[in-house]
Amino acid sequence: MEQLIELSQTEIKLAFVASCIEGTARALGKSYQEVFERMKRAEMISNYIWPNYEMLHTESRENVTNNMIEYLTMWEAKQ
Repeated sequence: MEQLIELSQTEIKLAFVASCIEGTARALGKSYQEVFERMKRAEMISNYIWPNYEMLHTESRENVTNNMIEYLTMWEAKQ
């Protein structure tokens, strides 16, 4: 009999963060590592994605990716 694994809320959020990074990287034609570093500098994961998980995860993948690109672009333009 197959046993199901139940993920914690933290694990689910981490998977969502990873999917945000991957989707953004794909849309920008950049590597996952480069986008992760850019998001890290912008503190996007801790200040935007993580605290807004409840709202963001209900949106379409396309909208989430567009939000990530917009946030990152605006932050980098201010630097």
